[in-house]
Amino acid sequence: MKAMRGARGLRGLRGLRGRPALGAVTVIGALVLTGCGGSDSGSSGSGADLSVDAAYIPQPVSDSMAAGFLTITNKGDAEDELTSVTSEAGDVTVHETVDGTMKEVDRLPIPAHGELVLESGGNHLMFEKLKQQPEQGQTVSVELHFAHSDPVTVELPVKAATYQPAHGHSGH
Repeated sequence: MKAMRGARGLRGLRGLRGRPALGAVTVIGALVLTGCGGSDSGSSGSGADLSVDAAYIPQPVSDSMAAGFLTITNKGDAEDELTSVTSEAGDVTVHETVDGTMKEVDRLPIPAHGELVLESGGNHLMFEKLKQQPEQGQTVSVELHFAHSDPVTVELPVKAATYQPAHGHSGH
């Protein structure tokens, strides 16, 4: 996986309490559970059937803040909620945008047989206190936490600051 190539990936693993082997096992375990493809599943038998796609971060212009976007699809019969997001890249909060006003929220609903779309100008992830500024071509790993489903680890590729998705977010 691109994010784990070379010594930089190992240095990142040492950040897990100085135990590179434990960090490697944790990362490998997460990858086995979520896969490396564009769609990650997080169902835990609760009736929600979650997958994530169209994930990306526009290359930030600030060295301390960035935004993240993705779509969570629920093909299950029960709704769920995105309750938090964690990342070794920095602090991540969930923001809702209503009438052009952004505010931090502690959860966003994911309807049964529906989607939660996090997009530019709408609901989104906000990265703060970045440990380093993500650059185009890199990936940033996040773990999505839900009210009822198991956590899902997602790799967000860093795109050009002007990137506009061709599909995934438009048309929702």
